[in-house]
Amino acid sequence: MARVKRGVTAHARHKKVLKAAKGYRGRNSTVFRVAIEKVEKGLQYAFRDRRAKKRNFRSLWIQRINAAVREHGLTYGRFIDGLTKAGIEVDRKVMSEMAISQPGAFGSLVAASKKALSYHKEAGTTNEFESAVK
Repeated sequence: MARVKRGVTAHARHKKVLKAAKGYRGRNSTVFRVAIEKVEKGLQYAFRDRRAKKRNFRSLWIQRINAAVREHGLTYGRFIDGLTKAGIEVDRKVMSEMAISQPGAFGSLVAASKKALSYHKEAGTTNEFESAVK
């Protein structure tokens, strides 16, 4: 029976892990045992933060919209309420970009929101929750 040499796959696995650990400080990038732990932890952070990134961006868009809307004398919550009552569906990412790059177009959105808010206020219409409370 022929002799089996087993070093090839282990060497390839070690190289793969150490390549992924490049840039880590100290033994984290040179010692295989330590590098495995650090690479796995890094992958956990990457998995977690891909989801957190979405939350962070939504938060940023809301902050930008709030700042732009306050210049027009509304708060973010009232603005979104007005857009909902007006039947306008624009996502927050687009509204954030509009607030920065196209203030005129964003101003028309704010005007539509204010108009819808004042119309519903004059008509005395409320949402389902407010009518259930009364």
